[in-house]
Amino acid sequence: MRIKTISSCLIEKEDCRLSAKPYFSGGIEARIAIERLQCENLVDLVQNHKKGIFNGPRFRRIFVDDPAYGIPLLSGSEMLQNDLSYAPLIAVKQANSMPEMILKKGITLISSYGSVGRCVYTRPDMVGMVGSDNVLKVLTDPEIIPQGYLYSFISSQYGIPQVLHGEGGAVVTYLDPSRVYHLKVPRLDRIEDYAHELVQKAADMRVEATNLLKLAGSRVNRVFAFPEKLAFSHRNFSCAVTSSRNILSRMEATYHDGIAQESDRLLDAIPKKNHLIGLGVSFGETGRLKQVFVEKEYGEPFVTSGEIFRQVYAPSRFLSKSLLPDDNSWATQEGDLLLARSGQVGGIIGRGVWADSRFKNACVSVDVIRISAQNASILPGYLYAYLFLTDVGYRQLIRTAAGSSIPHLSVSDVQDLLIPRSDDAFEQEINDMVWKAGRDRAEAQLLEEEARNLVEQAIKKGGPNG
Repeated sequence: MRIKTISSCLIEKEDCRLSAKPYFSGGIEARIAIERLQCENLVDLVQNHKKGIFNGPRFRRIFVDDPAYGIPLLSGSEMLQNDLSYAPLIAVKQANSMPEMILKKGITLISSYGSVGRCVYTRPDMVGMVGSDNVLKVLTDPEIIPQGYLYSFISSQYGIPQVLHGEGGAVVTYLDPSRVYHLKVPRLDRIEDYAHELVQKAADMRVEATNLLKLAGSRVNRVFAFPEKLAFSHRNFSCAVTSSRNILSRMEATYHDGIAQESDRLLDAIPKKNHLIGLGVSFGETGRLKQVFVEKEYGEPFVTSGEIFRQVYAPSRFLSKSLLPDDNSWATQEGDLLLARSGQVGGIIGRGVWADSRFKNACVSVDVIRISAQNASILPGYLYAYLFLTDVGYRQLIRTAAGSSIPHLSVSDVQDLLIPRSDDAFEQEINDMVWKAGRDRAEAQLLEEEARNLVEQAIKKGGPNG
């Protein structure tokens, strides 16, 4: 139970609003903190006045599978992801009927349904995608205020409380655009341009990292003559025939379906390959540790399989240091491969993340397998590229998923995978590309945090010249 004492004058300022949520958000205190600065209402800083802050109409989704006929739809959760290639596709015709929902450069996106208040700055690779009606779109007018600065302020400790102050709903919370029309935005002169440059650079670096990983995957596909995509066998009924010898160890239909057999044939054609277990690669399973969560200063970051895929690494829970094993066997190291081991086929299961420097010493949940190849006879970046950036690697992983309600991957099955090998120079090149992408993503988050800290410090000092 949370208890907070407020004065009656604050209730009067809120037009006698009696629901507790606005007073717990910190929005009132945030507004008071910036009152001494020159401020403008958010609605006066966007394109087309009130029309520049909107969720959009609710619409019945028409989903498609083929990218040639679809446009990615970004919901409040999808917009947080590093890799947007897994976003669901809605029909091009439907998207074209809602031109106002097509994202443009520099828009600030705010989740407005369920988990309200998560903010994202529209990266260049988001341009042309469709923003869901569950996402509040703030179309900043660059002639009035730098777009990156407005995002920095809204996502700061002075902006988010004001956003949350406007949320409504009891069971399922939501944010109506009218609730943020009068969000107070301080004007900070030259700091605005500097913050914008940092945010825009961070957005560009994230796109460069994504493109670099896509290029690494494409090069692996090309050198082994792998197709870019295999069919979605888990979404379609199909018939396949296999030898009775092949079902002595596995009898699941998905393990022997036509697409799985096609991936086997592609690997059979590679002259040089190794089983993963023979390459000196180690596997970490956190196991079911006793999970006692404490304040940040007394714990180590705990990250779930859903959180590892987000563009911003921001652990919200911390495991007690005193209850963790002393041998650090639980700790993630830079260059580890994080494999989502459970979930629905076609979802996050079988997908992986490169652990950049931000993940160091984090403890991942039992739903994540850590694969460490820093001291193995295969480069970790090359291994990552094959397993997670090629469809053949994904198909080999996902075919081993066992379980009906919640399928899962086992370490023993992953260890038994065949890894195609090339010459040392090529594998080193791919490894370097993956490492650089990881460094870029880590630096991008630091740049965004620098912009936010710059804004917050200027406000605390009373303005840009304080």
